[in-house]
Amino acid sequence: MFGKKKSTPQIDKEQLALIKYAEKRIKQKKRVYIHFVIFLIGAVFLILANTVLGIGKDVTIAGLNWFVIAIVIWLAFFIYHFISVFITHKFMGKDWEDQQRESLVAKQQERIDKLTQQFLKEETEIAKSKAYNLAQETKAHPQKKKSELTIIVAAGENNAIGKDNDLIWHLSDDLKRFKSLTNGHHIIMGRKTFESFPKPLPNRTHIVITRQEAYKAPDGVIVVNNLEDALDAARSDAQPFIIGGGEIYKQSIAIADKIEITRVHHEFPNADTFFPKIDLTKWHEVYAKFHPKDDKHAYAFTFLTYIKH
Repeated sequence: MFGKKKSTPQIDKEQLALIKYAEKRIKQKKRVYIHFVIFLIGAVFLILANTVLGIGKDVTIAGLNWFVIAIVIWLAFFIYHFISVFITHKFMGKDWEDQQRESLVAKQQERIDKLTQQFLKEETEIAKSKAYNLAQETKAHPQKKKSELTIIVAAGENNAIGKDNDLIWHLSDDLKRFKSLTNGHHIIMGRKTFESFPKPLPNRTHIVITRQEAYKAPDGVIVVNNLEDALDAARSDAQPFIIGGGEIYKQSIAIADKIEITRVHHEFPNADTFFPKIDLTKWHEVYAKFHPKDDKHAYAFTFLTYIKH
């Protein structure tokens, strides 16, 4: 059609380099052939000039006619030229090697640049997506809690957690896990649970819920009258813990975000305090680790983590 430009074929840089290399090779070979022809003609001319025309007929060098010396020297130059082109390939010297090396480096750098640009583009899209999702979530739930309220408890198969304001068992690894998880956090508890401790636990902020007026507690212990005030006192903590007892567990399970439970594989019919039943339609198990009975642990147990659907 009129006005349509004819497409121009594109030659790859590597192909172009090979073409130039081939052209250079051809030129080198042509020069050798021309040199050989000129050498033959020149040698015949020198012989005729001496024998027919008598030029330098009486000139000798080391007993040899001058034209013989000239032909031998010329032959040496030709042999050198032949070896340079067909054997040593001087045309593929250091400059050619440097050029090929630079070409490879440039190609690798180009690939790296493309991958970098692609990575940055993907990261930008992911960041935009996260920002959008966060904005939508904030818009839909403007008063969403910033902290993750976690219940931590050890309970038997029948949900027993204690008797006479004390534990029914002593599980060393369970106590270590309790310490590891709650270390550095606010721990919320009822008065009886607090009074079961010989002294406040180190490196934790204690919040005690009690109905008693003017309840006396050691320095550093926060005393409140209800769960709502306890949560307000722990608002600066990203993960405050509810640690008991039974009544506080019942009040908090509906608003908690996570349950860290040590399920002791035994039933304790004589217990007087129980943990509320976990509704599996509302809670989802995300972690489980079994610990068998051994010399230090009288009962087998499993560490379980639940989060709300």
